[in-house]
Amino acid sequence: MSLPPESREEAIARLTRSASDLEARTAPPASHEAAGQAAAGQAWRIIADLLGGVFVGLALGAGVDWYFQTNPWGLIGGVLLGFGVSIWMAWRTAQRVMAMARASGGEPKSVPFDEDEED
Repeated sequence: MSLPPESREEAIARLTRSASDLEARTAPPASHEAAGQAAAGQAWRIIADLLGGVFVGLALGAGVDWYFQTNPWGLIGGVLLGFGVSIWMAWRTAQRVMAMARASGGEPKSVPFDEDEED
């Protein structure tokens, strides 16, 4: 039995639907591993923000001490300033991560406490 003749546009639309159906069937499901890797990447970003701010403040404070001969006050001020900036940068990164989590499907649900798991 032969198919009824169809216009070029109808044939293209039918082939496009068939291709998208095939792609949907063969696409791998979204894994939790990819989400875990993204979360680990964001955690490393926060750690880098914390350490980087302190080290940059340490270097700037040492530079101020060397230039103005104010040992150890430039170093102390640089570390405190770097620590404050690093906390602010980590907070900003955490806020951005939470905004992306809310946009992608809401906050994760908490796991209820299970008394059977106590040892």
